[in-house]
Amino acid sequence: MKANPNHTDNMAALKRIEGQVRGIQKMTEDRKYCIDILNQISAVKGALGRVEENILEKHLRHCVTEAVRGTSEKEKKQKLDEIIKLIQQTRRGK
Repeated sequence: MKANPNHTDNMAALKRIEGQVRGIQKMTEDRKYCIDILNQISAVKGALGRVEENILEKHLRHCVTEAVRGTSEKEKKQKLDEIIKLIQQTRRGK
């Protein structure tokens, strides 16, 4: 099954995040105040979380839905196993 090719919004967000990370690197090199650096790290984590949620939603709405509607029991099981593994990894913080 093909991945959803419409990730333009995610790419734009990831480019912004990349810029934020570079900013954090510069702040660290310049020995900026730790709390300011930590606030920026928190912002990056939040932005990454939103990208993660967006990709997961797209995956569930498109890839998983298509598999469930299909006739391949193997593909249905594979998609379900992927989601279970993802949830387990998320709960463990990996």
